[in-house]
Amino acid sequence: MTQRPPKSGDPAVDRAEGLSIEVRPWALGTVLVLVGELDLDSSGDLRAALDRAFAEPAGVVLVDCAGLEFCDSTGLNALLRAKARAAVDGSRIELARPRPLILRMLELTGATDAFPIRETVPG
Repeated sequence: MTQRPPKSGDPAVDRAEGLSIEVRPWALGTVLVLVGELDLDSSGDLRAALDRAFAEPAGVVLVDCAGLEFCDSTGLNALLRAKARAAVDGSRIELARPRPLILRMLELTGATDAFPIRETVPG
């Protein structure tokens, strides 16, 4: 899979093989825009991006899944661990615009009840 080049002016873009993570601030916290495949090879980079996003106290981390083409159990595990950490810190994690394949994975694993899911992304 070819990686998309960062757009000029992106505040921050983290890269992993097959996954790009754009990090954008918003009024309630941070938006992480995922593009590509979230799997064993890239889940560590997502965990690192989530750790940085949760460094701010009591914020919301919104994970935009519109560009996420694939997510395996390690990717889901990273999201679930982030949810647990957020609850302890008084923060929260939400998902936005998951594709049908990602939504189906969330449904099959019961994770749709774990995350608020938004139809849109701020800004």
